[in-house]
Amino acid sequence: MHLLHILRHAKSGRDAGVDDRDRTLSKRGREAAHAVGKGLPEAIGAIDLVLCSSSARTRETADLVLAAYPKPPRILFEDGLYLVGEGALLLRLRRLDEACGSVLLIGHNPGLHQLAVALAAPKSANVAALADGKFPTTARATLRIEGRWAAPERGRNALVDYVPPKSLGIED
Repeated sequence: MHLLHILRHAKSGRDAGVDDRDRTLSKRGREAAHAVGKGLPEAIGAIDLVLCSSSARTRETADLVLAAYPKPPRILFEDGLYLVGEGALLLRLRRLDEACGSVLLIGHNPGLHQLAVALAAPKSANVAALADGKFPTTARATLRIEGRWAAPERGRNALVDYVPPKSLGIED
């Protein structure tokens, strides 16, 4: 069994003339990421690997949400995770080492939301809220991947947790 934690980056700024990949977090985004990070070790436990898009906003989110860990987990910043869809994310997960028990994936919508909905078992608690709603900035979904990373099956994995920022008292 593996755990996949899917986290959307925090809210970013919209500075004119700044390339999308280079956009940094807004003040509100930094505050939200810090708030999420304070409770992350208790909420999800140890992380074996963090896969993070290479954009400025995802890198900054990773720094802030992982700050509460006494020993930061290994992080891979990957260009191939920038603004990709569910299919590309699934292909990346299939290349994970089976020894990685708990993986945090930090990236962008709509790909993250599509991935979470596709992998979640329809009878999981909170799956309706995940599927029917949006996946706001700093939202997290945790799935228990029953099989191997090499072959995660769609619709077969328990949605262990879905945490939109409002449930933590954070404005998205």
